[in-house]
Amino acid sequence: MSITEIYHQFMTGLQQTGPLEFIAVIGGIASVWFSWKENILVYPVGLVNTVLYIYLSVKGHLFGEASVNIYYTIMSIYGWILWSRKDKRSHEAVLHITYSSKKEWLGQIVFFLSFYLAIFGCLSWLKQSFAPGAIPWADAFASATAYTGMWLMARKKMESWYWWFATNIASMPLYFVKGYVFTSVQFFILLLLNIGGMLAWHKKAVPVYEKSNAATVAR
Repeated sequence: MSITEIYHQFMTGLQQTGPLEFIAVIGGIASVWFSWKENILVYPVGLVNTVLYIYLSVKGHLFGEASVNIYYTIMSIYGWILWSRKDKRSHEAVLHITYSSKKEWLGQIVFFLSFYLAIFGCLSWLKQSFAPGAIPWADAFASATAYTGMWLMARKKMESWYWWFATNIASMPLYFVKGYVFTSVQFFILLLLNIGGMLAWHKKAVPVYEKSNAATVAR
């Protein structure tokens, strides 16, 4: 595909952007902004985004991404609960931004690979049976990295931003080829916010060796 063709597809896609996709994109960008600021509004705003994208993803045969948004919805409620917890004496948040230990990193990789293989297998079957337009390997990668990032975000792990970075990179072309051009633009904006979020959380993060002294919640 030439640059001219990409440009025309981009402009056509923007013109065909429906109101639901527009609202979902704005909600997604706003939720990442709130996560950057470590503001609990990341979750209620994010729920608007996830619920709408469940519908849009199924419509576009992006079943892996649909599963991600169902998962996002569940994890948003879980994260909302964790981020809301306050110390009874100081009334400060119980959960703090922390780095992962080597053991936790290993757990993240296993978590990612497990979901990638499961989603890839399901999408490969769907491609043959019901959804010839599916792209199993790309959809599974974007989905599995997002699963991992959301899980870590709920626990305020610094590494969540690394997984989100991979999700945003993979999702831009994935949604573009499916005709969701405005959503593709969203992931580019999220990629830029991702960098800002990493830097902001890095300044607040509790080093691994200090985690034993920091207030944490049960996993």
